[in-house]
Amino acid sequence: MRPQDIVVLLAIIAIEQKDWNKKSGLRFMHKEIQNKDLADSLKISSAEISASLYRSSFSGLIDKNSYKKVFAQSLLDFIKFGIKYVFPVQPGPLVRGVPTAHSAQPLKSQLSFQEEMVWEDAEGTVRGQSIIPLYSSVPLAVKNNPLLYELLALTDSVRIGGARERELAIAELEKRFFQ
Repeated sequence: MRPQDIVVLLAIIAIEQKDWNKKSGLRFMHKEIQNKDLADSLKISSAEISASLYRSSFSGLIDKNSYKKVFAQSLLDFIKFGIKYVFPVQPGPLVRGVPTAHSAQPLKSQLSFQEEMVWEDAEGTVRGQSIIPLYSSVPLAVKNNPLLYELLALTDSVRIGGARERELAIAELEKRFFQ
């Protein structure tokens, strides 16, 4: 596994959740998610998307027969129990950037911290300690995708947070994975 594999899987979940009609409980018919569409939205090459889907299939996080069906419970288990060990992160210097972890919603309204955590971005609105995102294009990719932004920020809370932050982040991820 590589860190961008998590970004790709969360992007697929975000696309599928966007197609869910909460009022009627029905999924809208949508075209098959194309590798090119994922590549464009995540600012990752199509070849890397294909390689990522293959690795995720091999790891049992995505259906081998339909590379666009994420096993959400397996991914959640990986995030819950393994991501902080496989893709650890340490807060870096103060920079301008995009809020993440407990500095982004939905955890920002539930927790109070003095220090902000950010993905470095020259166009960012917040000054805080830098966290290296799972993939370098994340700050750009989340600008037009609020659900992906929430999923990645919550995942960062699991990567860097204490027990309370991790517990709240997992609960929020469960809500978003299994609406």
